[in-house]
Amino acid sequence: MQSINNTIAENLGKIVPNAHSLAPEDSQFSLEAVPDLSGKVALVTGGSEGIGYGCTHTLLTHNISKLFVLSVTEQELIDDAINAIKKELGEEIANKVHWIHCDLSDWEATAKTAFDISSKTDRLDILINNAGRGIMTAQLAKNGVDLHMASNHMGHVVLTSHLLPLLKDTSKKGDKVRIVNLGSNAHEGAPKDTRFESVEELNKDYGPQRQYGRSKLAAILYSKYLNRHLTSQYPNILVNATHPGVVETRQSTELIHEAYPLGGYAMSVGLAPFKKTQFEGAVSTMFAATKTEKSGQYICPPAIVEKGSDMANDDELGERLMDLTRETVKERTVSSSAEKGCPFKDF
Repeated sequence: MQSINNTIAENLGKIVPNAHSLAPEDSQFSLEAVPDLSGKVALVTGGSEGIGYGCTHTLLTHNISKLFVLSVTEQELIDDAINAIKKELGEEIANKVHWIHCDLSDWEATAKTAFDISSKTDRLDILINNAGRGIMTAQLAKNGVDLHMASNHMGHVVLTSHLLPLLKDTSKKGDKVRIVNLGSNAHEGAPKDTRFESVEELNKDYGPQRQYGRSKLAAILYSKYLNRHLTSQYPNILVNATHPGVVETRQSTELIHEAYPLGGYAMSVGLAPFKKTQFEGAVSTMFAATKTEKSGQYICPPAIVEKGSDMANDDELGERLMDLTRETVKERTVSSSAEKGCPFKDF
C-alpha cells in the first residue's frame, strides 16, 4: 500500500489534495520547511518559468542574498517573471535577481556565462540545473549534437565544470554546497541499447519520449558521477538528482504538441486535473538544494529517495557518458575555447 501512496505523492497533484502527505514520515518535506538562506548565493537554470520559477520564488522568499537566473526563453516570459516577483515580493527582493540569457546548447556561450557569474560573486552555495528541452522531436544543436543531450546534459556539465572553482571555494569555508540536476522518472524510458559510446549514437532518432528520457538518465548518472569523484574529495559538496512529478508547465501544456500534435492532448488536457503546480513540482528539488545532508541520491517528491532504473545505477555507463561528454565538448569547442573553456575539469 505504501508503494501506491509513494507513487501518488511523487507524481500527482490537484485531484489528490495534500498528495505529499502520503509519503512516509521520514520523507516529508514542504516549501515551508526550506531553511533561512541569508548570506547564501544560488543559481537556477531555466528559472523564469515552470519548475524553475517555483525554485526561484522559493529561494527569494527564504532570504537568499543573491540569485542568478539563466534563461533561454523569450524576453516576454522573463519580464513576466520579473514583474511577478516585483508585484508579490517587492522591488528590493526583485533586485537580488541577476537575469542572464544563456542557451545551454551553445557551450562556448555557456562557459563565458559561468566566467561572468564567477566574476560577480565570491561564493555559490546552490546550483540548480533545471533548464531543459522537453518531450520534443529530434533536432541538432548548432554544434551537431542531439539537442536534448546538448542542452539538458552537456550544457549543464559545461556550466557546472566552469563553476567548480567557485563551488569548491565556498565548500572550503565550511559551508554545505548543493548541486541539483533535474532528472525525471522518464529516465526509465531511455533506449535500452544506450551505451553512450559515440555522437552517432546520440544523434540517432529514437523518438521524442525516449530521447528526452535518455537526457534525464544522463542527469542522474552525472549526479552519481560527481558524487563519486567530487564529493569524495570535497565532502561539503552534495550532488543529487530529482524527479518533480507530473507538473503543469509550458512543456506539458503547449510544447508537447510539437512532438504530438494530436496525441499531446492526452498530456495537455487529459492529465490537467492530475498535475502538480509549479510550486509542488519544486518541492523535491528544494529539498535537495537546501536541506539534505546526503549525496548521490535520486530524490522524488516530497523527499522520497528512489533507486531509479538499472541503467541509472550503472557506474560504468556513467563513466562512459562522461568520457563521451568530455571528448565531444572538447572537440567541438577547441577552436574558440581550448584555453579558457574546454577541455574542462570534470570534478
